[in-house]
Amino acid sequence: MVGDVFTSVASSYDLMNDLMSVGLHRLWKDRLVSKLNPFPGMKHLDVAGGTGDVAFRILESIHKVKLRGLRGAFQDTLEAETQIYVCDINPKMLNVGKRRASEKGFGEDGSLVWVEGNAESLSFQNDSMDGYTIAFGIRNVTHIEKVLSEAHRVLKPGGRFLCLELSHVGIPVFKDLYDYYSFSVIPYMGELVASDRESYQYLVESIRRFPSQEKFASMIADAGFQKVEYENLVAGVVAIHSGLKI
Repeated sequence: MVGDVFTSVASSYDLMNDLMSVGLHRLWKDRLVSKLNPFPGMKHLDVAGGTGDVAFRILESIHKVKLRGLRGAFQDTLEAETQIYVCDINPKMLNVGKRRASEKGFGEDGSLVWVEGNAESLSFQNDSMDGYTIAFGIRNVTHIEKVLSEAHRVLKPGGRFLCLELSHVGIPVFKDLYDYYSFSVIPYMGELVASDRESYQYLVESIRRFPSQEKFASMIADAGFQKVEYENLVAGVVAIHSGLKI
């Protein structure tokens, strides 16, 4: 069912993100990548990242680091070794990302690798990634615990897990306004723009079913991560969770 939802919304996914968040999702993803602190030569896995939004930001950040650094053979070698893997279970979402990458000129050097795969059973080796991100994806999986366990498995010691997800608002008045917007405005917007009210009704309901910030943080710690913390943005409309594999 979730697969059908994302197949249905793939072509309008980025436009709807802009409309639903009034463009704020761009700032949230910028914040996520700034916490990752990307570096040349890193091996990074972005899960549920089909349209490429986070992966492109990581490559842009690495390019800025490169421009600030000293040029030379060592730097060039690191740049050539940079690999950003974009993993998504939905081939239609991946196709959108590949098209966007081609239009923007990303990945022509082989630094972007597109992988159709399941977050609950990744095909990557143990201790193989410097970083792991998942943005607006983990609430759509069947078993969150399996996804967290797989994230821990593929990260190298010292690797960082980062998750950006729609979360729970704690301020009562703001919560009421947010609930009205979520359940009344967003599905209508989906029908108007994407001709798909049901998919956006599901997306809103999936947010309410997702664990609270505190509960999700404890799940990350239970998966073996250390120094687990989270940052609320816009009073908890979204939260960025992080953890380190020691």
